[in-house]
Amino acid sequence: MIRKPDRILLSHLLQSFVSTWALMKASRMEPGNILTFVFFLLVFFFYRHVNRRMDLMQVSNRVALATAALFTLLYMLVDYPHYIELLTSRLYRFVILAVIFTGFVCLFYYLLHFLYSYACNKDRLYQSLLTPYQDIPYFHNSRYKKLSGCLTVVINFIRNHTALCAFLACMLCWLPYYLYQYPGIMTPDSINQLEQILGIIPPSNHHPWVHTLVFGLFYHIGYGLTKNMVIAVSVYTLFQMCLSAGSVSYFISTLRSHRIRPFVLILITAFYALIPYNAVFSVTVWKDIPFAAATLFFGCCLLRLSVQEKVCFKNLFVLFLSGAAICLFRSNGWYAFLLSLPFLLLFFRRRARQIYPPLLSALLLALIVKFPVMTAFHVTQPDFIESCSVPMQQITAVICNDRQLTQEELALIEQVVDLTYIRDLYNPTFADNIKELVRAGNQDYLVEHKGEFLKLWVDLGLRYPGDYLQAYIDLTYGYWYPDSFYLVAEAEGVSATDLGVSHTPLIGGPLVIKAKEIAIKLGSMVPIYGTLWSMGVACWMMIFGISVVIIRKEYQKLICYLPGTALLLTVLAATPVATEFRYVYFLVLCLPFYLITAILPCRLFPAPMPENAGK
Repeated sequence: MIRKPDRILLSHLLQSFVSTWALMKASRMEPGNILTFVFFLLVFFFYRHVNRRMDLMQVSNRVALATAALFTLLYMLVDYPHYIELLTSRLYRFVILAVIFTGFVCLFYYLLHFLYSYACNKDRLYQSLLTPYQDIPYFHNSRYKKLSGCLTVVINFIRNHTALCAFLACMLCWLPYYLYQYPGIMTPDSINQLEQILGIIPPSNHHPWVHTLVFGLFYHIGYGLTKNMVIAVSVYTLFQMCLSAGSVSYFISTLRSHRIRPFVLILITAFYALIPYNAVFSVTVWKDIPFAAATLFFGCCLLRLSVQEKVCFKNLFVLFLSGAAICLFRSNGWYAFLLSLPFLLLFFRRRARQIYPPLLSALLLALIVKFPVMTAFHVTQPDFIESCSVPMQQITAVICNDRQLTQEELALIEQVVDLTYIRDLYNPTFADNIKELVRAGNQDYLVEHKGEFLKLWVDLGLRYPGDYLQAYIDLTYGYWYPDSFYLVAEAEGVSATDLGVSHTPLIGGPLVIKAKEIAIKLGSMVPIYGTLWSMGVACWMMIFGISVVIIRKEYQKLICYLPGTALLLTVLAATPVATEFRYVYFLVLCLPFYLITAILPCRLFPAPMPENAGK
């Protein structure tokens, strides 16, 4: 009979072998590459080390296994064709995929256990995370007395005004981008909104009308003072920078009230101040940037209200404003808020008198603006096909794959679009081509026969589920697959327009231009750092944070992840493009919030009151 230590050793050898096989396929190595042996040794000794930690720290195997399986699925759904591209036998394909799937599950399982062992070591974690602030001692050497005195004053000021310093740090680091991109980066979407502000085109909610009104407010303030369109646009850009920096400051203030170490706060501030895409987005005239700031404000409010015995009016007001902004600054934000609201009301039911009013007021304000107000101002709503990107791409994929359709199904489709050019226009990762084909056809017929097209979509999905799945993967993979490359924040200047607004840089020259190019491209060149530029990695990190909360059995923290999760689900349900960073910029901006919330002390999150409390 084999002893238990020997069984564990054999298990680790086998697990290391299949994990090495998975890594070999994922890195496109040949089996004879010497690095496969290096992988095997590293994985084997890592598994042995983690196994010893698992014996010391009792962590839920089910949560780790489920999360590892989810990560493996999200990775292999996109990457698996490369593993079997030279194989023709279905049996061989199945065996190879099964082995690689097992190898990845083992790899992620042990890696998660390794991270969970630190996240669940609360005493040591809190000791490093919540060390009290200490005064900086003076140097005894007379040469450094003046320097040390000034340094102490500066550090004490930062310590006592942490949120203000975070705001100023962001504004200072973003200022060169503001000066170089002056009056701000304006893409065709931004130009469309400016045309609405100037009354050249009628108001539309295709780009959120409320955001257009906010843009217009600061534009008219700037133009009224200077009579200069360029300066007028720059006034809004400066406001947007302040709003983004303000959300960071509010987050830092939230952590400061929980006695998080200054060094941790400095690292978080550096993430916002120094990562180039935060600076570029802060000066880009898009609704996605104030929307992301509103999401961070909202999440911090939930965190504060979850831990405070006395509710501060300021936090309730911020909750109201940020909730209304989420509803009105992006179409998917409205649906995400509706999805989150029942859970928020349930969680805060014990404090309904205090917290229900701002939540319900945000909902009421959004309802009033979206329906009677927009109707009164004749605001055009987005057309129906705008929200049908996923089902439209799936039906198109079936057609382009030459699947069998009945004459009635083809006749129904041809009532809306001309199928002559559909194969030339179809792009699996970009839905706008087919949307324009529908708009050029007979979209009214689609709107009038929604039930018939819903039945068509369901029937084709039941007959060709593989085509539907592949079409969905192609259209959404950028938001959950961690190895998709997308050049972030490469837009600059003002798109061609005759409105009188143009790129007018206040600083420039070859050195500035080259520094900007290098800063943007480093994300695609430097390992580890490059993961901060990945939407898929941000998604995985949020899932990891949720799993840490579950592992630690601090379920009340899940309320802080609710808005981000709901927003991500709405993006995955209706995205028109597979890799658009700004669509999930809220996820990236809130990434430090999701990670640190998972490891904050549980005592900050009081458990729900028992049913008979107060009776």
